[in-house]
Amino acid sequence: MKKLLVFTVFCLVLAGCVPAGTSQYLLLGRSAPISGITAPLDGTPTAVPTGTLPAAPTATMIPTAALAGQSVLPNFDHIVLIMLENRGFKSVFGADTTQMPLLNTLATDNVVLTNYFAVAHPSLPNYIALMSGSTQKITQDCTDCFVNQPNLADEIEASGRTWKAYLEGMPSACFVGNAGAYAQKHDPLLYFDSIRLNAARCDRSIVPLTTLNGDLANNQLPNFSLITPNLCDSGHDCSAATADQWINDMVTKLQASPALGENYLIIIAFDEAGSNDKSSCCGLPTAAGGQVAVVLISPSALPDMSDNTSYDHYSLLKTILTAWNLPLLGQTALPSTLAITSPWTGLPGK
Repeated sequence: MKKLLVFTVFCLVLAGCVPAGTSQYLLLGRSAPISGITAPLDGTPTAVPTGTLPAAPTATMIPTAALAGQSVLPNFDHIVLIMLENRGFKSVFGADTTQMPLLNTLATDNVVLTNYFAVAHPSLPNYIALMSGSTQKITQDCTDCFVNQPNLADEIEASGRTWKAYLEGMPSACFVGNAGAYAQKHDPLLYFDSIRLNAARCDRSIVPLTTLNGDLANNQLPNFSLITPNLCDSGHDCSAATADQWINDMVTKLQASPALGENYLIIIAFDEAGSNDKSSCCGLPTAAGGQVAVVLISPSALPDMSDNTSYDHYSLLKTILTAWNLPLLGQTALPSTLAITSPWTGLPGK
């Protein structure tokens, strides 16, 4: 009887320690509604009462630290950021999903961020913000507005990790200027003096997209990859259907390669919405870059999830920095900039 009494008291103490909002449900892929997280794209949320939980893969369990309110992200082996061009969220995931059906399928099967905003118009300030936590006062698509500021590549390299930027149509490694369908404005790391002015480093890490096949075949995919298609395949100058097929082929290639492994994050993001959309969030200027589509693909993320937490390009950079425990850059240090943690914790972003 005494043992039973002790066990009962112990259980009651444990129950009292469960954070508010988590005592009734354990979130498994399709979750009970919580603030900042919506149902999956197919509209069929499922809440599983504790006590009747089915077996679930380890990757879908909520980490203990997440239940304590901490931001928890995997220490990814590979992060791949793929940038597309100039389409707002509603033009990609709105009523006419036939514009980009393949991307819509990827979104439905993985994670889509439904309240995500670019930081400015036109393209280049967004790319610079994604790499440094600031637009660095750049307001146009210039080719000679170089900056001497810390950036994501510097921090990745300082941590002992590797990185590369793969640019479709780039004539040669570390090429400065525009050439045909290759646009320098979509090659942000070239704008940083610490990279461009170090010839060996630049030639090694800012390369034509054609080198990606060899890196995959030789199991030499870097820890961080920035992949940008040319002006046509990005959807900048050509149709949504062209960009849709290109991005599907790229994701298929990456996932088919053993070089990617199983502990990865593929990010598909648009740099900015159409020029008429200047909507904003998250402490950005009132007139910002508009609402854009972002899809996250990771074996460790919750499946079939849409997250309506307010994010922007600085949130995406903060997510990468946080996952790898790197120092925060610029706007990523602000409390208003949330890292994207919900797809892994099942809780609102921190």
